[in-house]
Amino acid sequence: MERTLERLGQACAARPWHTIAAWLLVALALVGIGQLAGGSFVNDFRVPGAESQRAADLIQRHFPAYGADSAEIVWHAADGDLREADRAAAITAAIGAIREQPSVVDADNPLPDATDPTSGGLLSPDGRTATSTVRYDRHAGELGPTAYQRLDAAVAPARAAGIDVDFRGLVVDVAFEPTTGSAELVGLAAAAVVLLVSFGSVVAAGLPILVALVGLAAGTALVLIAAAAVDIPSSAPIVAVMLGLGAGIDYALFVVTRFRAALADGTTDPVTAAGRAAGTAGHAVLFAGGTVVVAILGLLFTGIPFVGAMGLAGALTVTATMAAALTLLPAVLGLLGGRVDAGRLRRRPRDQMAGSRWPRWGRHVERHRLAYAVGATLLLLVVTAPVFTLRLGTPDDGNQPAHWPQRQAYDRVAAAFGPGWNGPLVLAVPVPAALSATEAADASDGLARRLAADPAVELVTPAQLSADGQVALLTVVPRYAPQDDRVADLVHRVRSDIGPATLDRYGTEVLIAGTTAFMIDIADAVADRLPWVVLAVIIAAGLLLVAMFRAPLIAAKAAVLALLSIGTAYGVLVVIFQWGWGLGLIGVDRPVPIMSVVPMLLFAVLFGLSMDYEVFLLSAVREEYRRSGDAGAAVVAGLAGTGRVITAAATIMAVVFLSFVWIDDTLVKMIGIGLATAVVIDATVIRVVLAPAVLSLLGHRAWWPVRRTG
Repeated sequence: MERTLERLGQACAARPWHTIAAWLLVALALVGIGQLAGGSFVNDFRVPGAESQRAADLIQRHFPAYGADSAEIVWHAADGDLREADRAAAITAAIGAIREQPSVVDADNPLPDATDPTSGGLLSPDGRTATSTVRYDRHAGELGPTAYQRLDAAVAPARAAGIDVDFRGLVVDVAFEPTTGSAELVGLAAAAVVLLVSFGSVVAAGLPILVALVGLAAGTALVLIAAAAVDIPSSAPIVAVMLGLGAGIDYALFVVTRFRAALADGTTDPVTAAGRAAGTAGHAVLFAGGTVVVAILGLLFTGIPFVGAMGLAGALTVTATMAAALTLLPAVLGLLGGRVDAGRLRRRPRDQMAGSRWPRWGRHVERHRLAYAVGATLLLLVVTAPVFTLRLGTPDDGNQPAHWPQRQAYDRVAAAFGPGWNGPLVLAVPVPAALSATEAADASDGLARRLAADPAVELVTPAQLSADGQVALLTVVPRYAPQDDRVADLVHRVRSDIGPATLDRYGTEVLIAGTTAFMIDIADAVADRLPWVVLAVIIAAGLLLVAMFRAPLIAAKAAVLALLSIGTAYGVLVVIFQWGWGLGLIGVDRPVPIMSVVPMLLFAVLFGLSMDYEVFLLSAVREEYRRSGDAGAAVVAGLAGTGRVITAAATIMAVVFLSFVWIDDTLVKMIGIGLATAVVIDATVIRVVLAPAVLSLLGHRAWWPVRRTG
């Protein structure tokens, strides 16, 4: 493989302008196709086979007025009553205008009106706050942001009458999809500083960023093209950019480092040096990047479409940046040759990335290997410990930025009616054909009484029978906020206890729909399938490592150390987001559960990323071991040759990931902090302390069954 990559690198370096032109043409073509034929990003959180999905489908078939998706309008008069003539007229006019908008099935008038059969919605006792539901015949992703924009324009007369109007719901969320904003620029600027410090050369520092950006452009275009065939959630492109930017710069950094080392060793032909860099560092990049791609693509087998789509987006971007590092970068290096060191900031030897401190540190760790192995492991286990209190869930609108309309609407509903009104549960009871009308009424009434008696229930509405008489519908308002553990307990209790105890005798069941139930089902599905994802990723990555190093113990060690770094990321997330330590620093003002998709996504991504540094370190150690046959000296030499570049690469990745934390999206914040934590821990405690200590303890046994050659 190394020889193949070396020949590929030499071929690209020997024809640099052809390679560069080909890359630019392909990237521009992909971007053009993505803009012309690419799809849009859709937040489709359905879980095939989940009860909430079956309930939603049942309701939509038998209650067409409920529509496909909806938006909620919250009306609030801070200094009076919404029922006052001028305000009531403004609300009625706004509702009338909304009913005429495209794709709107119906809109509730929250105020009593004898001439309007849909009036009499939710109105607070003091008349200051009311809510309306706008139902659409299409899903939010199909409607796009214009649906919210039309709603906002339609309520202008109400605002002119002194009414505060806010919105929430999936239809509204589409208009507030997160964007990277300045996060990419901040990450790139920080990466440039780290590269300048590491390389001491403007040209050498700029190459990894330039190549990563070209690969990133191609990768994001591929994601846009894929969106035409697959429903990709709106946060997936941001996560993909985060991964592609961090990994792309790291991969290019490894190749540039080896190229400069080849020049420093006396290789005068830049084509030969570029080929050698592609064969050595490129080998590590290929296996490390391949592990990342395989691990992320494992998310496709979770059975949760939007999770798999996020994995697909990340895999496409990482593949593109990896390809750029293996082909485009050697071409540029072959073109530059010795000019790669142009723009020096100071005089330093070309092998500066090795550094004189690393050999001393390697010998120190080798002498005290047992103490460092035990101490580092204990430290990692302590940081991981909070994971035992991890709670999966989905943050509700109460965790949105304070200036967003969803947050304003949430807070007003909670203050006027109670927190449970922000996430009512919709219960559907199929009516068997064998039941008489009296028996069907008895079944739904009995269920309503049992539900009303539950301590977690605030209100149960009377059962509503569908026009065809085949389904009864009840709405249950919990006493607690949607993300509260007690609401999840209520849903599970209704499914496993209250429903069967009441309805089994009638030969029917209760199905729970609504956004809250959807999120609970997602959390349950992730908890059930995460162990299988973990097992599949470990096996796939282990096989790749065995194929590369022909050493089973090396693969097993890598898997265990990766699990430790991932555990620390989980622990830090629990401390920050669940325990609330430092939440205000990242723009979140209250503790939240860990979003259901985060552990699964982080595991796949981090297991792959941890292999970057593992493969780079082990490649250097194996190279020395093959040459000398001395396992201890090989560890010292490997750490000396890679310690500086690994810490530089980790610093770059960490600052890139952290730059995305200030995006107004809780999922992106969690992923950014989780990735940054694991990368820093992996490149410091694990890769330069624990891994060398364990390799020193294993000695020659680590490379079994490879024979010593020295």
